[in-house]
Amino acid sequence: MTSDPTPSRDLLERILTALVYDVAIESPLEPARHLSERLGAPVWFKREDLQPVFSFKLRGAYNKIANLDEATRSCGVVAASAGNHAQGVALAAQRLGCRATIVMPVTTPRIKVEAVRGMGAEVVLHGDTFEAAFAHSRTLQAQSGATYIHPYDDLDVIAGQGTIGMELLRQMPRGMEAVFVPVGGGGLIAGIAAYLKRLCPGIRIVGVEPTDANALYQSLAAGRRVKLDQVGLFADGVAVSQVGEQTFELCRQYVDEVVLVDTDEICAAIKDAFEENRSLLEPAGALAVAGLKAWTTQHPDRPNPGALVAILSGANTNFDRLRFVAERAELGERREAVLAVTIPERPGSFRAFCERIGQRAITEFNYRYADPAKAHIFVGMQVADGAETRRLLEDLHADGLEALDLSDNEMAKLHIRHLVGGHAPAVVHEQVLRFEFPERPGALLKFLGSMSSDWNITLFHYRNHGADYGRVLVGIEVPPDDQTEFRAFLDNLGYAWVDEAQNPAYRLFLG
Repeated sequence: MTSDPTPSRDLLERILTALVYDVAIESPLEPARHLSERLGAPVWFKREDLQPVFSFKLRGAYNKIANLDEATRSCGVVAASAGNHAQGVALAAQRLGCRATIVMPVTTPRIKVEAVRGMGAEVVLHGDTFEAAFAHSRTLQAQSGATYIHPYDDLDVIAGQGTIGMELLRQMPRGMEAVFVPVGGGGLIAGIAAYLKRLCPGIRIVGVEPTDANALYQSLAAGRRVKLDQVGLFADGVAVSQVGEQTFELCRQYVDEVVLVDTDEICAAIKDAFEENRSLLEPAGALAVAGLKAWTTQHPDRPNPGALVAILSGANTNFDRLRFVAERAELGERREAVLAVTIPERPGSFRAFCERIGQRAITEFNYRYADPAKAHIFVGMQVADGAETRRLLEDLHADGLEALDLSDNEMAKLHIRHLVGGHAPAVVHEQVLRFEFPERPGALLKFLGSMSSDWNITLFHYRNHGADYGRVLVGIEVPPDDQTEFRAFLDNLGYAWVDEAQNPAYRLFLG
């Protein structure tokens, strides 16, 4: 990490002289016509997904390595990364004739590992998490004497990313109202913000983070760097538990605000980008688009509206993740509603419910006989927006039907929609928990081996979403006298879990 005590002192000069164009392109700034029409504001996409490694990370990595003297470079470089930074370092080192060692978690998708190896870098797989890989990379760096290439908290890396801001002013010298930037460790937004705010302080710089990986948001609110206990992995390119020291100081000085978006909103943004230019962004790559949309909703009456720019930061997505994105995109736009409706179990009630739904397109329909008095229906349908969902619920309630909106219920969207009808009246003392298992051999065996043989598994549902972690819903029959032992089992397991026993989706369809 660079030790300059005044990191912003010469950053503008570093950006202006950054050595990025030996390997990176000046990415185009393209109008997003469909999104502009929908939002009623001119929207532009900065296409960093078109870089040679399909990500902006090449800029900072190359600038850092290119600024090393020959003697230092001859000792090689080391980095830790599960994705885009790894590819940026590998390609930069290859172009500069430098040996590169990249430490990646063992959970890293094979396509990313092979991409890094294909650029001539040595890949070392170590640990389940980025933190474990990072610690091991530091050990290797100390042993070899190589230079560590930090993914974000280094002035040369920050300056390389800051060249995006320099390009933006060349491409749109007037009329920019706000620039939306995805935030992980903060290197990208720190570089862009430092350049734009020094030259055009009126441009608003808006960071965008996932709701479950909001380290910068919390840090700015607290006035100090906050380290998250857990980080969501869907947008793995920004899954960072703590922003950098230097990036935080720059963000405190130059960033105007941070917008948070959830997984469904990110999926909807991936779809938006595809519909604009047929690009398939990774979740972190679409983060700025999701934030731009959320921000325009929060600021409908802006006094001096201008162009809104979203940084499309990367397109290194796994193909098998697209099925999850497609499933959740409509929910993110509030164009699909997922409802649980209870109807009386008598002739004509089912038809009456269908008539109330009207001509809406049904995306999913699950019906299960519950008991002689009532039946529960799990239904997904297309709607225009959230307001239509609320009106439909009001109509159902007016008809005397119990109806619950499950569109924001993670258990319902991940599991219940595939398990409707699983009541088990004979089961007693059932514990229902939602786990996140690392996608690696032995994870399930570790779970089963840690559990008492006296406990019966009553439910098990697993879906692979193409991410680093699999989602698992488990029902376990635990006698009351074993509750202390059961809690100890959960504490020692080491997997993130949520108790879902009181979740209304579970109580209606599985309990």
